[in-house]
Amino acid sequence: MSYTGNSHGLPFLPGYTFRDVTKSAFHRPQTLSYRNGYALPRRPTVGIGNDPLLSEQLTQQEISELAFETPDLTYCAFGKRVHEDFIPAHVALDKKALRYYGYFMEAILYSPEEQYRVRPVVIYYYLEDDSICIIEPTVENSGIPQGKRIKRHQLPKNERGEHYHWKDLNLGMDLDVYGVKYRITQCDTFTKEFMESEGMIVNDPEPMPADPYIIRRENPPPCHTTPSTFDNLHKFLNMDRKVLRFFTLWDDADSLYGESRPVTIHYYLVDDTVEVAEVHQPNSGLDPFPILMRRQRLPKKIKSENFPSAVMEVSKQEVDEYYSPKDFQVGQRMKLLGRNFLLYDCDGFTKEYYQKNHPEMEMKSIEIPKKVDMPQDWKKTVPPYNGFGSLEDSLQNCLRLIPEPPKVSVVKMLENDHKVLRYSARLDSQNPEDEDRRFILSYFLSNDMISIFEKTTRNSGVIGGKFLEKSRVPKPGSTVDKPAYYSPADFAIGATVEVFGHRFVLTDADHYVLKYLESNWSDIPSKTLDSLRHKLGVEILTTQPPDQDGKDYTSHLD
Repeated sequence: MSYTGNSHGLPFLPGYTFRDVTKSAFHRPQTLSYRNGYALPRRPTVGIGNDPLLSEQLTQQEISELAFETPDLTYCAFGKRVHEDFIPAHVALDKKALRYYGYFMEAILYSPEEQYRVRPVVIYYYLEDDSICIIEPTVENSGIPQGKRIKRHQLPKNERGEHYHWKDLNLGMDLDVYGVKYRITQCDTFTKEFMESEGMIVNDPEPMPADPYIIRRENPPPCHTTPSTFDNLHKFLNMDRKVLRFFTLWDDADSLYGESRPVTIHYYLVDDTVEVAEVHQPNSGLDPFPILMRRQRLPKKIKSENFPSAVMEVSKQEVDEYYSPKDFQVGQRMKLLGRNFLLYDCDGFTKEYYQKNHPEMEMKSIEIPKKVDMPQDWKKTVPPYNGFGSLEDSLQNCLRLIPEPPKVSVVKMLENDHKVLRYSARLDSQNPEDEDRRFILSYFLSNDMISIFEKTTRNSGVIGGKFLEKSRVPKPGSTVDKPAYYSPADFAIGATVEVFGHRFVLTDADHYVLKYLESNWSDIPSKTLDSLRHKLGVEILTTQPPDQDGKDYTSHLD
């Protein structure tokens, strides 16, 4: 008797199945096998305790159909699929914003003249993330904090956590945000086209209501105005920072070591005060005092019965008249506090002021003779060369207090780097001991410097080595103003080179010297080239020329 439900034909439900106590293997058996690359059900196995999945044996026709069937369902062709391009919102709606124009009314408390004010705003709705920003245009000198009223974020719509969407915005509606009602009146062209493209009906725009406060400011009610003759506030508001400036000469010739000094007279229209400032000139020898006379009101007429008095300063009661703009006439002399001044010119604002307020006064400038303290063609002289250092370094000590290194040509240094012209020389001296001394003179093309190296001669009694450090060697007779230095054009075979009191006679040269001079034949005299060709003509035919970069210095001088 079998304990499985399938043998009795019972349904496979709980309560209708029985456990096989003789079962020892609980693995899941394989039910498929591969043949010719296709998965086929395995045939039932006989004699095994476990019952595999029973399947009928396939016929030859079914196997043929499976063999020639195209696996389109398993491997779909790539070209048959239709892919739709997905563009995220932050890319498709980037920098796209809806702009609405509106206003809100601000209530004015405890004011008998006005009850409210109309304040315009601009509402920006960003389609990228459905955020809203409200900005109030700033008005100069309004006295009201304006600018960004609500920063950009998603505005709450109700207490259920919903936010405003662009579908909720339209013209002629109220936008309630944080207890303030913003009335939307107009929008721009892009906003209108976007809303119509989405199927929304855009309402008609509304006009902006007039602000009673602005209307009252443009048409103020009639009131009594104090005359401006004695209204100091009116004068301050109209004449503040308006100054008349006169260019003047202070004639101080009557005093000891007196002279004429240029000064500037400032007349402040706001309070009718006068100030005299000095004009400082470089190397004048005078102390740089900024003000010759401090800003004050200058009395023009003083009551004779009260003057002189025990005090130097006079009060307003003792002065009949003060100096006014009518007393300053260009081209005339005037006396201020006992000093004589000649007004010879004024600035443009002063001329416009007199043309507008005092047209009868002609402000025409006059020419004054210029005082020449020293000849104009005076030229600095450079002291003679003292022998210390190079000529360029000595000249820098004369030009600047803190000397700077002489300027060099960077292009020349880069083009002629590691290019050296070498010559063999002997010392032209009257001492018989110097006849056998031989030297190597090297000319560096990058900086036009010369170095001299003495060859070591056995049993000569002279220590060889470096005779001259790299330095620029001037020609005999050159001055500090126009120094002349030795160049490759001066180094001919047999020529004499004077180096700081020592005379050297050139006896031989490198093959590279002739090659370099022939490449620059336009700057080299023919005498120098002929001497080198005559000396090196035979050896050039049998010797390989050096490289073009000048780095091959192999020669018979060594």
